[in-house]
Amino acid sequence: MKVRRTWPARYGLYAFAILWMLVILPLSAAAAPYAAFVMDARTGEVLHSRNADTRLHPASLTKMMTLYIAFQAVEQGEITLDTKVKISRFAASEPPSKLGLKSGQRIAFRYLIRAAAVKSANDAATAIGEALEGSEAAFARRMTRTAKELGMTRTTFKNAHGLTEKGHMSTARDMSILGRHVLYDYPEYYNLFSRKSTHAGVRNVANTNRRLLGNYRGADGIKTGYTRAAGFNLVASAERGQERIIATVFGGTSTTARNARVAELLDMGFKRAPSRAQVRKPQKPSYIASRQAPAQVSKVLASSLRPQMRPTPDVIVASVDASDIVAALAEAKATIPAAAAASTSSGILNTDITSALLEARNVSPAADDTPAAAGTPGSVVPVSLRPAMRPTGLVNAAVVLPAQNEVVTRLSTSGGHQWGVNVGRYGSRYLAERALVTTALTEMETLDGTLRKVVKRSGGFDANFLGMSRESANLACRRLEARNIECETVGPS
Repeated sequence: MKVRRTWPARYGLYAFAILWMLVILPLSAAAAPYAAFVMDARTGEVLHSRNADTRLHPASLTKMMTLYIAFQAVEQGEITLDTKVKISRFAASEPPSKLGLKSGQRIAFRYLIRAAAVKSANDAATAIGEALEGSEAAFARRMTRTAKELGMTRTTFKNAHGLTEKGHMSTARDMSILGRHVLYDYPEYYNLFSRKSTHAGVRNVANTNRRLLGNYRGADGIKTGYTRAAGFNLVASAERGQERIIATVFGGTSTTARNARVAELLDMGFKRAPSRAQVRKPQKPSYIASRQAPAQVSKVLASSLRPQMRPTPDVIVASVDASDIVAALAEAKATIPAAAAASTSSGILNTDITSALLEARNVSPAADDTPAAAGTPGSVVPVSLRPAMRPTGLVNAAVVLPAQNEVVTRLSTSGGHQWGVNVGRYGSRYLAERALVTTALTEMETLDGTLRKVVKRSGGFDANFLGMSRESANLACRRLEARNIECETVGPS
């Protein structure tokens, strides 16, 4: 009986795919020149160098600069994380890797940052450039100017994503310098690079560097890159104890070979670096404003590049007498949110308001504090409400009672506590509230006293802890991520 041989027709495509991955792709990458660089991130000391100043194709390592400028723009008030960016046809047409954005779609700037950092999405990187400079070409010029400010003397950028383009070149040394600046200049955003996955507005995306993050102890970033011309590139950073090493490889032959080589370089760095060294952070460059503000943020730039500080003290004029103030304090006590009343800090607030009511009713200021008796024109009634109770809006206050009008002077309650942390976006308010409660119980040390708030967005419900300082928000995120809980700092809106 004659047997028909259908194997080539049925399995030929699979065989070709395997051949491509195992033979053709590594051979094409092998043609890319190799370069390596290792530095002690704490001091900037060079621990190993090979072809480190050879100008090569950086591939998606480019996105470190795109993200660096994005962080800088948010810090300077040029744009906000919640600004809705309209996706152009040009950005949507970028080849993979991509998030899959559509022309005309609007998406929050924060999600473009996430997609570029974690997914290495080319469409998101281009959209960031267009949002800040109006066009990718103008943004590339800004990238090159910023590179020179950082000391990247042999780098020229032509696009925001790193796809091969004539003249778009960098070096292993320059990319290591950039990685160090990302780490020390914007530590509040650095946790993005250690996330194995994140939500990018339209879907969850996986980290292109997740293999190294999962297999090398202490690894927490930073950025991968691949094109046929560049080979497999990686700028990696790892921390063990008080030591932190940055290692960069250009021209790896495969993801596996590149990761193995980077692991060897990191090991070399930890062996050569001193166990103790004084951290000498790199000098943060001066802010290079856009030469021509993009249309969508031009009004913001025309007024101020930085958010304005709230005036202190904030004076409110009201025609009330002492009885009105007592009534207002009583009303404040009665309107404490039920959720806050259950916490330890709200218990302190109840005591404070009760104390304030007694003081308002039975005030007897000392003779050397005020020239007149209590209740007479010009007398001062002190109200002792503790500054720690940020969520209620009541802090230190003094009530002045002139002959005609009373002037209530209230110090701003926000101070430096306008920051918070976001622990995810959920499909329902119930799920978001449940996540807040669970997270609060998990990390009571840094989240105690914060305000839990669920914010409805177009893509779901954001679970936020608010009323924190910038430092406490960063600390909370680091502690939560150490427990594998997704976290992102939220700045003043």
